[in-house]
Amino acid sequence: MEIYLPIAEMSVNAFLLVGIGFGVGWLSGLFGVGGGFLLTPLLILIGVPSHVAVASGANQTMGASVSGLIAQARRDNVDWLMGAVLVVGGALGTVVGVQLFAWLKRLGQVDTAVSLFYVVVLGVVGTLMVMESVRAIFRRRGGRAARRLHQHSWAHGLPLKLRFRKSRLYMSALPPLGIGFGIGLLSAIMGVGGGFMLVPAMIYLLGMPTAVVIGTSLFQVVCVTASVTMLQAIQVGGVDIVLTLLLLVGGVAGAQFGAAMGGRLRGEETRVLLGLLVLAVAGSLLWDLLSVPEQLFSVGPGT
Repeated sequence: MEIYLPIAEMSVNAFLLVGIGFGVGWLSGLFGVGGGFLLTPLLILIGVPSHVAVASGANQTMGASVSGLIAQARRDNVDWLMGAVLVVGGALGTVVGVQLFAWLKRLGQVDTAVSLFYVVVLGVVGTLMVMESVRAIFRRRGGRAARRLHQHSWAHGLPLKLRFRKSRLYMSALPPLGIGFGIGLLSAIMGVGGGFMLVPAMIYLLGMPTAVVIGTSLFQVVCVTASVTMLQAIQVGGVDIVLTLLLLVGGVAGAQFGAAMGGRLRGEETRVLLGLLVLAVAGSLLWDLLSVPEQLFSVGPGT
């Protein structure tokens, strides 16, 4: 069933969009991260313009993350102070990112820039995830104890220290501000919530307990993607409500199935599969950038 997307100015099979939403939601529920880093490149691969894919992807990620935040808040798994610091940094990064995105759009280079961002970021993140998970699997099979995730470093000597009681941390607010800024910048350019990068950063760099990482990350993701959606709609005009609604219908259903299956895999095995999936998406976009088009150029009628 073909449906017309008014902002994207194209017709797409509605069941295909619902299926993409379902698949991304299923993977999100299975792996415990937001699916924006998969959703936006998938939309680009089926022909949706980059500026629409980025803005609508952020909108869908925001809607899917709200229910998760509510559930985590009911379990008291959210460090609201840490989340607020991350949101402040994320808001600043979002403003800069949207301005950069609008500038690239005026230059006519937004499609290439977004694809390159995804290839580089997903390639690096996927490689690191696979390497870390494979090492963890070998350590477990060899009977060796896992390494300590977090140690005190130069970052703990920075000024502006705050006591994050829920996370049991006393540290400078500058590292969370910097991480939030980076995630906000990526969210504006790539249309992602940033959870696939924020969660590891909160665990490995900030040393937060895993129990409060997911809820705090969702709080930051909801706020940043809401900011991205509004700024993209105002400055770029890329939010397609029809596209977003179809993706949300599939995403909500898929997340339930994924969450039900998530408990059947070990953490290391889950991270390996997610890392391989991230690398596969990066490889697809890289192939799309490097492949020779069927028609190299067109000079005019009859040529």
